[in-house]
Amino acid sequence: MARGAAFGKDTGLQARMVGTLFGLGLLYAVFAAVIVVATKQAALVVVILGALLLVQTLAADKLALHSMHAREVTPDEAPELHALIDRLCLQADLPKPKVAVADDRMPNAFAVGRSQKNSTVCVTTGLLELLPPAELEGVLAHELAHVAHRDVLVMTLASFFASLAAMIVQNGIWFGGGGHDDDDDGPGLLAVILVAAIVYAISFVLLRALSRYREYAADRGAAIVTGRPSALAAALVRITDGIQRTPDRDLREVGAVQAFYIIPPSVKSAAGALFATHPPTEKRIAALQRIETELQAGRTV
Repeated sequence: MARGAAFGKDTGLQARMVGTLFGLGLLYAVFAAVIVVATKQAALVVVILGALLLVQTLAADKLALHSMHAREVTPDEAPELHALIDRLCLQADLPKPKVAVADDRMPNAFAVGRSQKNSTVCVTTGLLELLPPAELEGVLAHELAHVAHRDVLVMTLASFFASLAAMIVQNGIWFGGGGHDDDDDGPGLLAVILVAAIVYAISFVLLRALSRYREYAADRGAAIVTGRPSALAAALVRITDGIQRTPDRDLREVGAVQAFYIIPPSVKSAAGALFATHPPTEKRIAALQRIETELQAGRTV
């Protein structure tokens, strides 16, 4: 049995991850080809884009933790937190991740990393203060499900395409501005910016769709491992209410990694379903209630 299989196999998630990476890979290839034609620097373009992708893969977790001012904690510093994660990892046959805590009043949690053996689960002090043990266990199981499903790495890679395209679009005026004397460069640079905008739009939609589905999958995995879907549902309600009470200034400071949170800081905003990183909390709770019914009936979830 594969490690982490106790969280359940979700073929829908696997298909979406493969489809998203394949689609974005094609977009990325077209994008790179346009840049090569426009700049006439094939080798340089390949090296730069490859280096950026490598940095994104290797450093994304550290950057996310740094942006949250999170630090790794030892079992001596956070014995109860480590005990919960130890028990869940043992139960699910999953390598224990690093454990980090961010000093932030916003109640939330997220997982980062590039593999099951190289991952970190981070919780905020606001979450530790808010949730009772059973609900905290549900949240931790949710984050460990992300690690087990390997969707954290896929989200990291997929985010790279959107981030690179957005950077080029945002700097498009400077990139094609008056600093170039050769008028022949104009159409090529304009093509790069136009293709970047298209790549960004498509990757944005694909990324958000995958992000929403993976939350359902992690909720399901947590419910299976803990056997208490109602505890996770209660935690989602508490976290949502806690975020509603968090000052907007604090929410803006953590918005950069919102797609990785169990509940997005933007829960206060009424973002359209197509642009949301997470499903509505109400729908997640309804799904957990259905899982609760199936578990009580002895059916396989």
